[in-house]
Amino acid sequence: LRELITELLDFRKQEQGHMKVKVSPHNIVHFLYENYLIFMEYASSKQINFNFEKDTDSLEVWYDQKQMQKVINNLLSNAIHHSPENSRIIVGAVQHEKAVEIFVQDFGRGIDPRYHKSIFERYFRVPGTKVQGSGLGLAISKEFVEARGGTISVESGIGKGSRFSILLPA
Repeated sequence: LRELITELLDFRKQEQGHMKVKVSPHNIVHFLYENYLIFMEYASSKQINFNFEKDTDSLEVWYDQKQMQKVINNLLSNAIHHSPENSRIIVGAVQHEKAVEIFVQDFGRGIDPRYHKSIFERYFRVPGTKVQGSGLGLAISKEFVEARGGTISVESGIGKGSRFSILLPA
């Protein structure tokens, strides 16, 4: 409950321009792998095949680690919640020419393309979604990623799963 309240307060600070982004260089591969390990047991308990993929052992990216932790937690939590037993989730990082892509891909129920933009809006929940939530997680994630100069997007289709991608300048 405290974490949710803190998230809401942080979201409000961000919205009003009072939140200071504290970026510093971090190895995003190591950061993602730590998060992968944190969620591994949870995925296993739902009988989900959870994989980590990387091109290299080290990709240095400037970001606010506290805020990025919230973003990754949200994406991994959503992927696990929306994936049925015996499905698969992949988390990883890929170096592009001028950016680093962080991705979380699941092979769950997917999201109707007509809702792709709406899912990043505050309080929006895809109609018919049975998983509990406030509709704030992706909106908060988008705010934090964009504050860093990055973008967050989704590729998804009904029955095809979803791939959330974060592009951060290298």
